[in-house]
Amino acid sequence: QVQLVESGGGLVQPGGSLRLSCAASGRISSILVMGWYRQAPGKERELIADITSGGTWRYSDSVKGRFTISRDNARDTAKDTVKLQVTSLGPEGTAVYYCHAAGMVGAALHEYDSWGEGTQVTLTS
Repeated sequence: QVQLVESGGGLVQPGGSLRLSCAASGRISSILVMGWYRQAPGKERELIADITSGGTWRYSDSVKGRFTISRDNARDTAKDTVKLQVTSLGPEGTAVYYCHAAGMVGAALHEYDSWGEGTQVTLTS
């Protein structure tokens, strides 16, 4: 499986921007899709955006047009990194943002899900 480490969270003014980054390590060749979720206080974790190894992305309706996901998975560098550019952050933006990776390993193609520990994003008043 893979290990994920997020960075880039912090304090943001309403309407502000920031960029989150997530670096994968381990069996990165097994990753099929990487993405970002967030969990606001008292709410369930929700998908923000994800992107496949082939570059196909999808966004939740709540962030379309404001957030941009990108991925660098060049095999010759042995790296797989997914980034989330956040703009026009609204009140719903205060949350813990989690990096996620899904893939398959082994001859039996065992599916797995890996999560980062999360990075806190907080809107200032």
